[in-house]
Amino acid sequence: MTWLFAPGFFASSPVHVALVVGGISALVCGIVGTFTVLRGQSYSGHALADLSVTGGSASFLANISPLVGFAGTGVLAAGVMDMISNRQPRGRDLATGIVRGAGLGLAALFLYWDATSSSTTGATITILFGSMFTVGNDAVPLVAAFGLPALAVVAVLYRPLLLSSVSPELAAARGVRTRLAGLACLLAIALAVSLAAITVGAILATALLVGPAAIALRLASTPGRATLAAAAVAVAATWLGIVLAYDSFTWPPSHNGWPVSFFVVALVVGCYLLTYLRSRAGRAVAPESQDPEHACSVA
Repeated sequence: MTWLFAPGFFASSPVHVALVVGGISALVCGIVGTFTVLRGQSYSGHALADLSVTGGSASFLANISPLVGFAGTGVLAAGVMDMISNRQPRGRDLATGIVRGAGLGLAALFLYWDATSSSTTGATITILFGSMFTVGNDAVPLVAAFGLPALAVVAVLYRPLLLSSVSPELAAARGVRTRLAGLACLLAIALAVSLAAITVGAILATALLVGPAAIALRLASTPGRATLAAAAVAVAATWLGIVLAYDSFTWPPSHNGWPVSFFVVALVVGCYLLTYLRSRAGRAVAPESQDPEHACSVA
């Protein structure tokens, strides 16, 4: 397997941490991302990813783990977005835009302070695009601590979330507390985005949250299978991205290595394009392959 794994890959401590942190983050993003897409909250996830820049940059200034800032800002923003959206007739997009704008304004200030501080060299690149090989061992417990609540929300509220995603009116008629379920899902999205931010960077976090879910929903026939498939795609893309990023340090001409986030996002986007082309080809062939009796039976 030397053609795939560069020398020293399995003996590298930073690689071990990257595989664990990346695997947990991808697993959470794949599962939570399925409901993000089903509920039409991809824009909310994108906004929370942008807002995580605020928390990450503030964490560098405070000299604490960026994940704490990513998650703290995301959870706070999710709560504010939910509060505003339930007071306005067209609340969700309005709330998302307002909170996103305010957060990005603070992010610009914090990033400026980070860039002008000698103690936070490289903070902007790390926040925006990630740096998985520099994640310390102390981040593993934090990643698990933030990932478990997000998975617990999906596990406990799986059926209410699924029903409210398909038909909020029917869910309310059956006694589902749709507002509470929506808030819980938004908080889970915030936690998933914070994990994606530490993996591939805040600016690319939405790709890991939404991409694998979009791929899985094109391939799977049921939401349950789509959830499992999304988790598998996200973990596979992240681990393969880590392998390729490590290998890139041996590639000419510079030997400086390529970022993990580039490979992860490229793999996700490439897989989505393949499934998109496959579905278009299937729709084009299907009408021609149906005989009259089959067409009548379908009708």
